Amino acid sequence: MSPPPPSLGRGRKRSGHTFDAALDDAELAAARTALSQGRWQTVRSLLARTGDDWDRRGHRVTVLAAEPYCAAWTRDWLLAEPDSGDAAVLLAHAQVRLALRGKEKPPRAREACRTAAARLPADPTPWLGLLMLESALGTEPEMWHCFAEIRARYADHHHAHHLVVARLAEQRTADGPLHAVYDFALDAAQRAPADSPLAVLPVVAHTERFRVLAATGHEPRDAAASGHWTGRRARQVMRSAFDWWLEWEQEGHPRRLIDLNFLAHAKVCEGRGAEAAALFHRIGDHATPSPWSYPDRDPYSAFRAARDTALGTV
Repeated sequence: MSPPPPSLGRGRKRSGHTFDAALDDAELAAARTALSQGRWQTVRSLLARTGDDWDRRGHRVTVLAAEPYCAAWTRDWLLAEPDSGDAAVLLAHAQVRLALRGKEKPPRAREACRTAAARLPADPTPWLGLLMLESALGTEPEMWHCFAEIRARYADHHHAHHLVVARLAEQRTADGPLHAVYDFALDAAQRAPADSPLAVLPVVAHTERFRVLAATGHEPRDAAASGHWTGRRARQVMRSAFDWWLEWEQEGHPRRLIDLNFLAHAKVCEGRGAEAAALFHRIGDHATPSPWSYPDRDPYSAFRAARDTALGTV
């Protein structure tokens, strides 16, 4: 296996502020608290209610899996219900999280994901766990295999597309119209239904390239001094995504606040304060570490400063 690509600034600087990965999902936050106390029955009910809303299921499983004692409590759940597919997939994701932190052997996490996938053949969520692992530690062919398995089950999987964009952005190829991350993001946005949040994926791709270029010295680390946000491609990407957001009526997508943070960050970098302000009103206090940490910044301080400036409070 080839060594993993460098993180190039993702998450390198820790924030004194704790970000809530649950975002505005109150049921998820309550279930996470219950799980931290060993009450896995609340999680069982939550995942049963989630059903085959795959973006929501993926969001809930990944957030729950990040709870420090998730693996231990989920093993208790499996002892009580050995045939539970939901318990198997949650344990698999918990093991992936541990592997990414160096506290679990990656082969064991991979095996847990494959076990969950065998129990739940129609569910993309076990493959999402594998994609998280392979996009960080695996080769590109392994990443593409996992992504294909996810798309075979749910073609517009939001989290999966974001993972692939972040990995592709780190390819060491010349920046320009032929860079693979732009082609991938544009193709995904064009293929997705009109109301899909994948319409924002080209903005995510452009932002991830800024992370890489700024971290490697190919762009100024100060976005305001960077031509990355003022060129023709940037204008096209930002305009189409913002216009889409103005018309978007489905406010219930579980990961929409991640997209809004990317879009607000891009508008700040572009110098479009009024448009950024409209996005900050929608975001409220639901900031996300990415992309405000790009490159190697304290994300909460960067978010607060950008929001205060956009809203005219400074």
